[in-house]
Amino acid sequence: MAATRLADDVVSTRDARRRLVDFASPARDRLRAVWTLRIALIAALLVVWEVVAESGWLFRDVVPTLPVIAGAIARVVTDASFYSNLAVTGAEIVAALAIGGLAGLAVGLVLGGNRFLAQAYEAFIYYLGPTPKIIFFPIMILWFGVGPGSKIAMGALSAFFPIVISVASGMREIAPVLLRVGRSFRATPWQMTRTIYLPAMRIPIVNGFRLGLGLAIIGTLLAETKLSNRGLGYLIIQSYTTFDMPRMYALLIVLFVIAIGLNSLIGRYAAGDRARGA
Repeated sequence: MAATRLADDVVSTRDARRRLVDFASPARDRLRAVWTLRIALIAALLVVWEVVAESGWLFRDVVPTLPVIAGAIARVVTDASFYSNLAVTGAEIVAALAIGGLAGLAVGLVLGGNRFLAQAYEAFIYYLGPTPKIIFFPIMILWFGVGPGSKIAMGALSAFFPIVISVASGMREIAPVLLRVGRSFRATPWQMTRTIYLPAMRIPIVNGFRLGLGLAIIGTLLAETKLSNRGLGYLIIQSYTTFDMPRMYALLIVLFVIAIGLNSLIGRYAAGDRARGA
């Protein structure tokens, strides 16, 4: 009897493993197909770029060939001045995301938790959100000077709006039972925020900061290209004004890779948190 039961357990375990493999196989195939499409698109773009570069259809050196750009990338990443300027831009972006993120988080919590204030002020967030923030740069120069302060302010202003919208929307998605539990224990607003709001909204907050990071990078670099003597934005506009197109493209590509890496790290945190919640 024991041997029969053991054999049945072994068979059921094998069946469960087989079903798990069968279930995971379509997901694995889909992921492989997604990566195949991505690689195919990148390869097609590279081929088109190389054809245009070799054809001479555009002005000379406006579209350098891929080997020329690859050589420029190698020179950029081995240049010590690149890393000093990267440190300047990185510090500005971190400060901008911290300031804009904390302000956006606080305002989002207020608007998401108070229907009256949301009706009164949330329209301004949606109206000002799509506005190009570069139009505020002269004001930032007047307020914070021509140094890093105006660049940080531009990045913080850019990051503020997506974080506010994401946090406010996440507040409204919290399960009502959680709110009732907090109120039944007579939790203070700070206790509600720390024990209920923030844990329940972790994914919307992370996604908001993910969007805010991208816009903080854009705002900071735009400010650097307008008025700066250091930073990646300064290097890019300097390459443009001296018509060093390979170096300009190389800086853009390196910046693009760094931005993708940072965004992927934040996105992986959100995905891991979503999997734990599931």
